[in-house]
Amino acid sequence: MDDGKPVWAPHPTDGFQLGMIVDIGADTLTIEPLNHRGKTFLAPINQVFPAEDDVNKHVEDNCSLMYLNEATLLNNVRVRYSKDLIYTFVANILIAVNPYYDIPKLYAPETIKSYQGRSLGTLPPHVYAIADKAYRDMKVLKMSQSIIVSGESGAGKTENTKFVLRYLTTSYGTGQDIDERIVEANPLLEAFGNAKTVRNNNSSRFGKFVEIHFNEKNAVVGGFVSHYLLEKSRICMQGTDERNYHIFYRLCAGASEDIRNMLHLNSPDSFRYLNRGCTRYFSSKESDKQIMQNRKSPEHVKAGALKDPLLDDLGDFNRMCVAMKKIGLDDTEKLNLFRVVAGVLHLGNIDFEETGSTSGGCVLKNQSSQTLQHCAELLGLDQEDLRVSLTTRVMLTTAGGAKGTVIKVPLKVEQANSARDALAKAVYSRLFDHVVTRVNQCFPFETSSNFIGVLDIAGFEYFEHNSYEQFCINYCNEKLQQFFNERILKEEQELYQKEGLGVNEVHYVDNQDCIDLIEAKLLGILDILDEENRLPQPSDQHFAEAIHSKHKDHFRLTIPRKSKLAIHRNIRDDEGFIIRHFAGAVCYETTQFVEKNNDALHMSLESLVCESKDKFVRDLFENNSNSKDSKQKAGKLSFISVGNKFKTQLNLLLEKLRSTGSSFIRCVKPNLKMVSHQFEGAQILSQLQCSGMVSVLDLMQGGFPSRAPFHELYNMYKQYMPDKLTRLDPRLFCKALFKALGLNDMDYKFGLTRVFFRPGKFAEFDQIMRSDPEHLAQLVKQVNKWLVCSRWKKVQWCGLSVIKLKNKMKYRASACIKIQKTIRMWLCKRRHKPRIDGLVKVRNLKKRMEKFNEAVHGLKEGKQEMSKEIQELAASIDALMAKIKATVMSRKEIEQEYEGLVKKSELLLSSMQKKKQEEEEMERLKRIQEEMEKERKRHEEEEQLRKQEEEDRRMKAEMEQKRKQEEEQRKKREEEEQILQAELDIQLALEREEEAQRQAMLEQERRDRELALRIAQSEAELIQDEAQMDPSLRRGPQVQASKAAAGMKKYDLSKWKYAELRDAINTSCDIELLAACREEFHRRLKVYHAWKSKNKKRNTEAEQRAPKSVTDYAQQNPAPPVPARQQEITMNRQQRYFRIPFIRPADQYKDPQNKKKGWWYAHFDGPWIARQMELHPDKQPILLVAGKDDMEMCELSLEETGLTRKRGAEILPRQFEEIWERCGGIQYLRNAIESKQARPTYATAMLQNLLK
Repeated sequence: MDDGKPVWAPHPTDGFQLGMIVDIGADTLTIEPLNHRGKTFLAPINQVFPAEDDVNKHVEDNCSLMYLNEATLLNNVRVRYSKDLIYTFVANILIAVNPYYDIPKLYAPETIKSYQGRSLGTLPPHVYAIADKAYRDMKVLKMSQSIIVSGESGAGKTENTKFVLRYLTTSYGTGQDIDERIVEANPLLEAFGNAKTVRNNNSSRFGKFVEIHFNEKNAVVGGFVSHYLLEKSRICMQGTDERNYHIFYRLCAGASEDIRNMLHLNSPDSFRYLNRGCTRYFSSKESDKQIMQNRKSPEHVKAGALKDPLLDDLGDFNRMCVAMKKIGLDDTEKLNLFRVVAGVLHLGNIDFEETGSTSGGCVLKNQSSQTLQHCAELLGLDQEDLRVSLTTRVMLTTAGGAKGTVIKVPLKVEQANSARDALAKAVYSRLFDHVVTRVNQCFPFETSSNFIGVLDIAGFEYFEHNSYEQFCINYCNEKLQQFFNERILKEEQELYQKEGLGVNEVHYVDNQDCIDLIEAKLLGILDILDEENRLPQPSDQHFAEAIHSKHKDHFRLTIPRKSKLAIHRNIRDDEGFIIRHFAGAVCYETTQFVEKNNDALHMSLESLVCESKDKFVRDLFENNSNSKDSKQKAGKLSFISVGNKFKTQLNLLLEKLRSTGSSFIRCVKPNLKMVSHQFEGAQILSQLQCSGMVSVLDLMQGGFPSRAPFHELYNMYKQYMPDKLTRLDPRLFCKALFKALGLNDMDYKFGLTRVFFRPGKFAEFDQIMRSDPEHLAQLVKQVNKWLVCSRWKKVQWCGLSVIKLKNKMKYRASACIKIQKTIRMWLCKRRHKPRIDGLVKVRNLKKRMEKFNEAVHGLKEGKQEMSKEIQELAASIDALMAKIKATVMSRKEIEQEYEGLVKKSELLLSSMQKKKQEEEEMERLKRIQEEMEKERKRHEEEEQLRKQEEEDRRMKAEMEQKRKQEEEQRKKREEEEQILQAELDIQLALEREEEAQRQAMLEQERRDRELALRIAQSEAELIQDEAQMDPSLRRGPQVQASKAAAGMKKYDLSKWKYAELRDAINTSCDIELLAACREEFHRRLKVYHAWKSKNKKRNTEAEQRAPKSVTDYAQQNPAPPVPARQQEITMNRQQRYFRIPFIRPADQYKDPQNKKKGWWYAHFDGPWIARQMELHPDKQPILLVAGKDDMEMCELSLEETGLTRKRGAEILPRQFEEIWERCGGIQYLRNAIESKQARPTYATAMLQNLLK
């Protein structure tokens, strides 16, 4: 199959494997893997892709490959990764694979220099290339830029963000201290906002958008950091193999003895907020020795240090202190930060116990007194006030004046623990806000022309247990994925359509319904959660029930027991929900959703910290105390919604992103073990699919990622142009510029307002967009030279055109004269024909007068009288001839006078007969009479012929009238059919929409399953074997119908091999089986050819097995399915022959006058084609017969081709057979029969009979 070329077929762990197509199934292809010869497996046809000729070849831009599909993308990334080439382009999008080790010289200073001012495609793919592209776009387009770094946790987003910032500040900084500060701010932010998770040792637990601002000279003048959604629950609780924020461990490991004693620090296992997770430090062998033994936890001593090439708690603490100094934080402020961090740790160690009294309150445990003292001391609080605030809650009654009566309500142990944790979260989150504020104060700027923003936000997250933080992170990723779809797919396609580029539409999954599910007003999950928070007694269970009741039939939301993981099926409906995200289904447990959504502290705790003796702590809360006013206004329903605050921040961020130009870096995690040189193909393929890269490939097959408006290019060059060039239209100037540069017409395309460049042509684009004066002046010279040559060619062409036009005018003038002459002749003939006919008849009558005179001369008597009568008759004839010539007479008048003359001549003849006595004279008169009789008969024949012509004209007029009536009736029928067709089209559109929805559901189901499998692999959780698909997903309306139809069929051929079908067609005598096999055989051919057409080589025309008019008709008018048996009976194996013009796409525009037009002949034996011919000028005829040439012949049924509806397409059998014989078809068919390759048809039977 397919000439033995290798293909990529699905593989459960590698993503794809190489194989060969050995058979075509009903909806599958049978593949034989190249590394397991003899073994075969079935693969869905839409998941099989052609492979490159050399699968070990790699390219820097995936768009340079001959085949653009997800399999070749994955293979290219795999080959490059094996050679430590971690960066790959897909057009102008960068794929970055995390190597999990330091690649030498990849980010060295000399590497930074090499990428400065160089466009994409001129150097190997690199994060520096994207950074420089953003800078040059900002400089040329005078527009701010954004770089969106996305990917899963552990894919390397934070590291790539740091490299982008380092590149921009190093390359385009002013050389001042501010450049260094922007880079040094990262370690500080990472210390307070990053933590170890099961999937990433340095996971950013907050999102940040770092803006680097530039002045009008495009130099760095400052920066600004916006942060989003710090994961506060991590402060109090972590997973078994996870850690709290790095700052806690770095402080324990690296603080000097003085600071350690001042802050009362100990090893991590001695703090509640650290000891429920991993308490080991990150360290190398050398730094592990430097950490004192009393600072290590038993777990660290037993299991050893955590290893990561980029992390070292002791070294990172020292680097953080240096960074603090560089960005302007003095020792006092640094100590303030450490003091609050230690205060949070000590706060977590405060324990409570029941009082045992009837009040039901709680008190601090005795062993927590020292801890309480340390915490109060570090946070500047009164020890007794802190004790009271943690164990009681202040309530205000509505009665008793404006302020109301203060009531202290004792708290239970669980409530006191929650209050303690809420205070810890509030203190730490305010501290983090302060760190970001201080970082922003370190690189201030007065004015800014533009900025380059780098977005680094937590990637899509999915664990066994997912809570409110994962919900918010995944909501953010849904919005960012939609932005990616809009910017790369939707807006790009709309621009192509608007500019008239004719690029094929690319379909992608729109996740708007998922976003609406989360953020819609009133019915959105965030609004439902806010509503729950406002209730007097909110509960997580009631919240979950409200979600399920309001979105009962929503495709994106379902109950936990429908999860792919067994652990989630134990969750009750009121304890969680599943959302089907763009990357897969995630099960969220609603426990603590209500609590985490409320960012407000108890009034007593907030009042306590706001009145702290420590100015630093007091300032942390005073900056956020504006919520007090709103709290008083809203009364007891007041709360600060974390979800809505995040939604507002996110929408502002997206508005900012939409107002800037954008570049994308898609980070990929190569394996789940976070080790180097291990490539897990299946999970990488899943990441590429989820990130939209596959849809980008489809778009890039015909897309144009680079573009520039005509007027911008024109303005850039205008000052260097001579006067004669400035008069050019911008579009014409651009055309002249490209021609002068010798660019290939296939590499770019002109739209209505701008020029577009194909993928991989960034070097050509950069050559044009470079703005240095010397280069521009050189290009202007080339343009001028090309313009002179072009104008001379135009002069030559115009001269030839004028000569051609002169000859055409002469020809048309002579043609007009000929037309005038012919029409005048016809009009004159129509007007004078009766007179001419009458004149001819009268002249013939006059000729007989001579014979009358001869007869008179022979008379012996009465000559004078007879001569006189003859003269009178002759005079009458001459008078009639003169009258006919002089006046316009009708045919009837002429006939009347002519008849009178004839009667006179007859009377004269009778009188002469009476007088002629002699036999000789009688004989002569007899001859005259005979001649008269002949003349009369001839006249009668002429009259009859004239009447016949008049009758023919009348009948033709009636036929024309009848034809017009039939035409009107046909138009009415067509209008009725159009109405019916419109209704049918609506029905088909609905069916197609249902099918598209079903396919989207199936695709989502596949992603859900892959995601669950990845969780199972990483969390050692078994996945259920049976697919938990909804019945509606497994059997859509069309699937059910097709299965029902298959059940009604006598033969189930879905499991038959392609070769078995062909053999059955050649040998079977069972009419029903033969018909069913024919239908299934051609259906598989259609599926296979559709697959080949979809996966054809780039920049090559699709194979043509039939004229374009036939294939277009088949696509636009799908024939209704007819059961094979009924079709055979209906057609009765009729033999029908057709001929239509065949113009290949390559010749369509080169040959507008159809000089290269060929002919396509087809012989249909019943519904299927039996013989096919292609005749092209200057080429050998192409002969094809069924059986031998199935792969090259038209696979459509006669009904699908629409040939029977084409006027003049059907020809006589004799006409087809003459051409077939002339082209050597008999010998070709005979050879096919003798080699047993031809399928039995009417043609083979006739030839065999002829040979016998």
